[in-house]
Amino acid sequence: MNYLADQTHMSLMEKLGILSDAAKYDVACTSSGVDRKGDGKNMGNCIKAGICHSFSGDGRCISLLKILMTNECIYDCKYCLNRKSNDVPRACFTPEEICTLTMEFYRRNYIEGLFLSSGIIESPTFTMELLYRTLFLLRNVYKFGGYIHVKAIPGADRELIRRTGFLADRMSVNLELPTADGLKALAPNKHRKTILTPMRQIQNEIKANKDELVVYKKAPRFSAGGQSTQMIIGATPENDYQLMKVAEGLYQNFELKRVFYSAFVKVNEDKELPALPGGPPLLREHRLYQADWLLRFYGFKADELLDEKRPFFNVMLDPKEDWAVRHLDQFPVEINRAPMEKLLRVPGLGVNSAKRIQAARRSGNLTFEDLKKLGVVLKRAIYFITCNGKMMYPTKLEENYIVRNLTSPKDRIRFGTDGMTYQQMSLFDDGAFGADMRGFQNDRVQMQGLLRGSVYGNL
Repeated sequence: MNYLADQTHMSLMEKLGILSDAAKYDVACTSSGVDRKGDGKNMGNCIKAGICHSFSGDGRCISLLKILMTNECIYDCKYCLNRKSNDVPRACFTPEEICTLTMEFYRRNYIEGLFLSSGIIESPTFTMELLYRTLFLLRNVYKFGGYIHVKAIPGADRELIRRTGFLADRMSVNLELPTADGLKALAPNKHRKTILTPMRQIQNEIKANKDELVVYKKAPRFSAGGQSTQMIIGATPENDYQLMKVAEGLYQNFELKRVFYSAFVKVNEDKELPALPGGPPLLREHRLYQADWLLRFYGFKADELLDEKRPFFNVMLDPKEDWAVRHLDQFPVEINRAPMEKLLRVPGLGVNSAKRIQAARRSGNLTFEDLKKLGVVLKRAIYFITCNGKMMYPTKLEENYIVRNLTSPKDRIRFGTDGMTYQQMSLFDDGAFGADMRGFQNDRVQMQGLLRGSVYGNL
């Protein structure tokens, strides 16, 4: 613990400034960027350092203290600001300091939980021991009952990871880069097997814990919120098809709750890193998130969306629109008769609006006006659906025609003059899908105005 003792010359707020800033490249939760101080009259305030926002299962916005235990690291990953060879200010919290920050922020109603990650100091096991000790103190000494998301450190002692899982609400292991070749090129100290081993352990521990809870209802829960991961996109040459296959494999083989996609931000000068003349690939990140939703909630497979001959998404269309215009033989879909799996393939229909359609049509045939009330985004759906055998407007079921209309600003004006009000593009299906869906709506993915207010396409 000598390194921790060396940190006593820094104040707690100085450490917070360094280690909250060092945590900003982890996109497993979102940040508002708000810096609003209290006025001395009303309750609460919002400070920028260390505070991020995520969403609960019922759609509530939750504020989290998002920090690193330390930005000191024994590894020298070429893409990382905190790599060993960089000359940056270094700091390290003690477990007691993190407990103090968490409890004081919580008492002041700044936060409802903690998101804790770390660079690697001395060894993976030593770092994991610090994380475990922090969570143990929070839960057992400070009696903190709020949400905790903690990173499991690849290569750390298995028993430490297991014990930490019983104290955390969610655990995650960062995949870092999509392929083993990418890791070898940019993170030579990290290995795919070392990363996947704790993922498998967490998966098995969650399964075993569920079986135990069937017999012992009051048994402690192991990572009740499951596990997630993050991979950087654009730092290595993998195409979108490869990324989707990797994500699909993670969902199927490791039962992850979420895969987060982090557009590569060039913070280091290195000949192995891409130049990025257009800046971080934020629009590509956006399309990958949309496609990820299709994998998890809409019944799509990666091989349906892309293939080796066509390995990249069309950035002008959302992935479901792109799929639909290439499979026009499956359209139009008759709203009053189509099964759920067909409805979910229609651009502009979300899972909840499809369920509403199924429920509403039991009472009678639906019209386009009814669909609007049910939350269907008609400005995209009208090319692919019929109501009672008729389309809303005379349209051609032809790829170039539909693509032109979907991507033309004139189309939005034309279909906005019929008296019907259309919502902005939204992945959240008229706000009805809850938490996880809104969890990645972060300041990075808003693409610095590229999408001009249309943050996520309603798939």
